Amino acid sequence: MKSDWKSRFAANVREFEGYPIGKTIKYLTDPEIISLAGGLPSPDVFQRSEVRLASRKILEEDIDRIMQYSPISGEGSLYHAVLGFLARDDIHIGEENLLITTSGQHGLDLVGRLFLEEGDVVLVDRPTFAGALVAFSMQRPRFVGIDIERDGSDVSGMREKLEQLYREGSTSKFIYVVPDFQNPTGITMSLAKREALLDLSYEFDVPIVEDSPYRDLRYRGETIPAIFTLDQRREGGHVIGLYTFSKLFCPGMRVGFNIGPAAVIERMTHIKEGNILNTPKYNQDICTAFLEEMNFEAHIEKCRIYYREKLAVFFETMEEHFPPEMGVSWTRPEGGLFLWVTLPKHIDTDELFFDAIEHKVAFVPGEQFYGENADRNHMRINFSFVSKDQLAEAVKRLAACIRKRL
Repeated sequence: MKSDWKSRFAANVREFEGYPIGKTIKYLTDPEIISLAGGLPSPDVFQRSEVRLASRKILEEDIDRIMQYSPISGEGSLYHAVLGFLARDDIHIGEENLLITTSGQHGLDLVGRLFLEEGDVVLVDRPTFAGALVAFSMQRPRFVGIDIERDGSDVSGMREKLEQLYREGSTSKFIYVVPDFQNPTGITMSLAKREALLDLSYEFDVPIVEDSPYRDLRYRGETIPAIFTLDQRREGGHVIGLYTFSKLFCPGMRVGFNIGPAAVIERMTHIKEGNILNTPKYNQDICTAFLEEMNFEAHIEKCRIYYREKLAVFFETMEEHFPPEMGVSWTRPEGGLFLWVTLPKHIDTDELFFDAIEHKVAFVPGEQFYGENADRNHMRINFSFVSKDQLAEAVKRLAACIRKRL
């Protein structure tokens, strides 16, 4: 007799289907497919020799501690390095405001577990980071989305939604944004909108969760203060910051950190005690070496030059193969790893994905980045991973694929 396992599952995961991008990538087994789908940094910028040297030193000097459990909140050496990293951005916090996480995704999971219960509202951009949606979805919230604008979140639209929720006797548990080179659109929020979003947060007493995976990867334009920085200057205490070293250093280490009010960090630490206990010491030590011994600024500048050139190749090839009469448009990010392509309304990119696979090219269908009422004629493109020649070839293949549906 077969057991009905599904009926035994907890209600919050019974219909939960996991990360949709991970399911997309399973189709990319053909080595001839040029994938613009994943959010992978390029191995060309990995600090291989530096990591080897740091590893040798760490293993020789501290192997017994590396092989043991480590502090749940994080290693003291990494705490010190992170505080210095944040001070570059005019963010000044104490150790009670910092928790080391096992990747940015872990940080998102902690936010969801701490704040959300079934039916709670989360205010998000449309589109927004799919990894955040999937992390928060574990708690079965209700996503309320407002279409993102060319200069970032539609703060006026968010105000209208909050006013509507207030009339209904409800509110949003928090506002989730990726203000710098947003995944998936590449859009950066203007300074005026960051200030206005803070005003909104204070007025309605709704915290802001600021996700900052790519902030240092700016290729042109002026750096804009982080929302956390602006909040500190105004002594607001309304922002929680999420960070990861996956894009700046390498994703294999799985180390990030959350910052925020001491009461928030204390509770997140309690949750970490119950889900993963501690972040591996070796990984933390390597990240400490990345920040303090591997010439961080020179590495970041190398990344900026490298990715800036790739993005330029992508733009040039798009302009060549997608003339205005095709009705295809795309964002022009100032940094980060992604951009957003919009096709004519009648083209469903979820269906187009399989046509693209036949043309040996891949992207992520845009519907995966919506919490509700998804638009279906967009695609997310990653330009950081494949070579310049592959980028140009991928655009040619995309154009050939799309022309068949015009």
